[in-house]
Amino acid sequence: MDATRVHETAFVGPGVALGAGVVVGPFAVLLGPATVGDHVWVGPGVHLGGAPEMSSERRNRAWDGDLDHHAVVVGEHTVLRDGVVVHHGSWRPTTIGSHCQLFSRAYVAHDVVVGDRVTLSAGVSIGGHATVRDGANLGLNASVHQRRSVGALAMVGMGTPVTRDVPPFVQAYGSPVRVHALNAVGLRRAGVGDDDLERLAGLLRADGVAGVAGVESGSGGTGWHDQTIDRELHWWHTLPDRMPARLAGAPAVVPS
Repeated sequence: MDATRVHETAFVGPGVALGAGVVVGPFAVLLGPATVGDHVWVGPGVHLGGAPEMSSERRNRAWDGDLDHHAVVVGEHTVLRDGVVVHHGSWRPTTIGSHCQLFSRAYVAHDVVVGDRVTLSAGVSIGGHATVRDGANLGLNASVHQRRSVGALAMVGMGTPVTRDVPPFVQAYGSPVRVHALNAVGLRRAGVGDDDLERLAGLLRADGVAGVAGVESGSGGTGWHDQTIDRELHWWHTLPDRMPARLAGAPAVVPS
């Protein structure tokens, strides 16, 4: 069923492009510029758009149309539950990837980039210019500081303030945020074999901070790392202004 349905109480403003099969629920507000991909579900009271605040200005001139701002982009098959808020970007589009789940009252600030298959649990807040990579999972009421990053397939525990960058493939929680182990559950769900899990755990143990050291392509394992591990480790080691989360201690080899 590809018909797009917009509830009679919702507001869809100029400059909003809705894909096929989009559902927009009661009292949702969508302000352009915005692009919503195919089969996105927009729940009651969702707010997409709204000009980013510029602290150097006496007021936000974007509302008057004389200060440039960028779009909101939502990828296909993403679910935005009730009360989700996503603001426009100031220098790049605020982007939510495909097949994401944003639960009730999740907040995504200006210029944030959220990858594909990301879960933001209820009450999660992502500060401006932050990055959340593919497959990451943020627990209830976790918060990400401005300009910080969460790596692919990382699991951030509920209520955690992410004030330092979280590397890919790990569990991170506590205040201050610390890395505790591999995210074995998430990695297995993504198709990672036990050989790769063991290798990643060894690399994590060997590091003084949560910089997961380089991995040699083709050195055993399932082959999954050839495409994903190498790419995400390259991203991690080339991340500008990186502030790695510290290790909580020697993680278990692989949590069962």
